[in-house]
Formats: sequence, structure tokens, C-alpha cells
Amino acid sequence: MSLIPLLLLILASLSLIPPSKSAPDITNIVYKGCAKQSLSDPTGVYSQALSSLYGTLLSQSSKSKFYKTSTGSGQSSISGLFQCRGDLSNVDCYSCVSRLPILIDKLCGKPIAARMQLYGCYMLYEVAGFAQISGMEMLFKSCSGTNVGGAGFEEKRDTALNSLENGMSGANGGFFTTSYQDVYVLGQCEGDVGASDCVECVKNAVQKSQVECGSSISGQIYLHKCFISYSFYPNGIPKKSSSASYSSPSSSSGGEPNTGKTVAIIVGGAAGVGFLVICLLFARGLLKKKDGKAFK
Repeated sequence: MSLIPLLLLILASLSLIPPSKSAPDITNIVYKGCAKQSLSDPTGVYSQALSSLYGTLLSQSSKSKFYKTSTGSGQSSISGLFQCRGDLSNVDCYSCVSRLPILIDKLCGKPIAARMQLYGCYMLYEVAGFAQISGMEMLFKSCSGTNVGGAGFEEKRDTALNSLENGMSGANGGFFTTSYQDVYVLGQCEGDVGASDCVECVKNAVQKSQVECGSSISGQIYLHKCFISYSFYPNGIPKKSSSASYSSPSSSSGGEPNTGKTVAIIVGGAAGVGFLVICLLFARGLLKKKDGKAFK
């Protein structure tokens, strides 16, 4: 019975552990684009080319943040690429890209062209002859439903975005992040876009973010050849871990999405400790009985 106070102390300590705040998972889906026309593939030539394309892109994702290639020949050829966010490790890049073929197949099937954007990476493919679109065309936007109250926010955001535009001109690999006061911004261009076209694309995305998102606390604009994001942190920009990105202020302000999981882990751990203590007490009782019988 002397172990019971120890159990109570352990349970009390576990109850004081605060829920952790996790950054958005790099494999969370941001958006998908699936062509309306399905592949006509009676001989299976397209399926074979697409499978080969996926295999090549996946193998390269453990070595590079961007890779573009094509498989097949003539009218049956398929071109495709993947790109990971510039701050991901090779391990995280591979982990992210490995999800993309599965998601495309599940959510799009086998159309003549598809694009899947996750939080940390994206992949696209298209068959020969698919109509090309402008690199400046907006594919997706996401603006927080929470607006920033008080004056001065838009000036801070615009200053940060201007710094992003200037930084992209010398960005290594077309990826750049910076901040101004409480606003954090990020930009990235597709890996084969030239420096001047990259800057032009980011400027276009910045203008769209200012118009489309207004005073939203965070926003993301995805153009065909680049994307940008900004986030406002009224309590200061959080420190960044090695492979995680900053958590979205819009989601963190609305509650703790991981609280339930964290509490389950804490309760499970406490139950495990309690069970262990009970087993020890039971074993101790058996030993006492055994010792008592031995001396009778």
C-alpha cells in the first residue's frame, strides 16, 4: 500500500502536462485538380506509362526537392513532376511525395491530367497534347475567416510581402521565407522557372493575396508556377523546429485540434502506470502469502 502515494503523484504529474501544438501535417491536402476527361486506355499503354512515371518521381524524391520527367513515346507519352517545399528534409520530402500517387488515384481516378497539392509537396502529370495554361493562372486560394482588428496590420503584411518579392530575386532554388514584426511570409516557384519569371509570378501572387484575402489573419495563393503564404501572429512568430513549419494562426486561434489525441495519450499512459503498480502490489501480496506458508 505504500506504493499508492507514488501512483497518485504520477497521475497528478501527468495531468499537468499541457497539450502540444503541432504544425500542420505536410501530407494534409490543400487542393486537387482533376481533368474532366478520363484516359481512354484499352491496351493499357497509358497505365503502364503512368505507373513508370510515378516510380521515377518517387525514387527521385529522396534525393531532390524537384524533379520533372516524361515516360512513354509519341501520343502516349505522359509528362509529370513533383516539388517539395524548400525547407523540408529529403526524408520528409519522400514521405510527402509517396502519398501523392495514392491520393491522385483515389480522388481523381485516371484522368488525362491531374494535380495534387499537399501542405508540403505537390505532383502533377498530363498526357501529350493536353492544353497548357498560363503560369500566372490562379489555381487555388485560402483566406482565413478570422480578420485582424485594429489599424496597422495591412501595412505590416504588405511590408513583409514586399520583402518576399525582393528576396525571391536571389532565392536559392526558388524558395524564400522572411518576416516583418508579427507577419511571416513564404514563397516558392516551380523548380524550372527562371529567376525573372519567378519574381514576376510571386509579385502577381502577392497582388492577388492583397485583393482576395483583405484583412484575413492568414492567406495562401497558389498560381500555376508559384505560390505564396502569409501568417500573422499577434503573440509573436513561434520558433520553428527543424522540419516542421509554422502552425496556422487561423487553426490555433480556433482551438486545439490535437488536444483530444494528447489527452488520450496521457490517460493511456496513466492507466498503464496504474496497471503496473496494481500488478506489483498483487505480486507482493502473493509473495507474502507464499513466505507465510513456507514458515508454517
